[in-house]
Amino acid sequence: MIGTFWLVLGGCGTAVFAAVQVATADTGDVPVGVGYLGVSLAFGLTVLTGAYAFGHISGGHFNPAVTVGAAIAGRLPWSATPVYVVSQVVGGLAAGAVILLVASGKDGFEATGHMAANGFGAHSPDGYSLLSALIIEVVLTAVFVWVILGSTDRRAPAGVAPAAIGLTLTLIHLISIPVTNTSVNPARSTAVAFFNGDGAPGQLWLFWVAPIAGALLAGALYGPLFGERPRRVSH
Repeated sequence: MIGTFWLVLGGCGTAVFAAVQVATADTGDVPVGVGYLGVSLAFGLTVLTGAYAFGHISGGHFNPAVTVGAAIAGRLPWSATPVYVVSQVVGGLAAGAVILLVASGKDGFEATGHMAANGFGAHSPDGYSLLSALIIEVVLTAVFVWVILGSTDRRAPAGVAPAAIGLTLTLIHLISIPVTNTSVNPARSTAVAFFNGDGAPGQLWLFWVAPIAGALLAGALYGPLFGERPRRVSH
């Protein structure tokens, strides 16, 4: 829960507070802000730091899709997945509420359409279709889960997993922010959808279905593709 709170606060908070601002100068309004690159780094850094901080406690799952992928790959008992998923959603919603509370302290802030929600069609940053959103979210979630499973494999070098996972999430955001504003994480999408409104709640289903589908695909294929035999876990 705390790790997902940090992910949403760091990533979506950067998108809301720092992605695009306007600074008044003598020459007029000058656009400043971190842009897509800054938001991508923010999401990657939250996962990197969160994994180092909390990975030894819970495995560092800040994403329901990662939890499902780990379960189908035999890394986590299926009986544990509901606790993980509920905790992730609660942590994300708490962070979304904090972002809204802080953002509302700025004169003229309007939450509708400005809470870093995910979307497709008219709600995609660059107008990509539902099919484009579905494909990119499934594929990128599958790759993300493969990187997580691979970097935490018993055969992988010790201690490098958080860096590999954080850098991968950064790259994923660089690829797909223009398409969907990047989800690959149902808890992240849920965290801000209802605060954002403007069509985001109605499109939230895609950002559960596509990441979970990608995670199931990655978890099921990891062993056959990369040679790891499932670990014994109690179901």
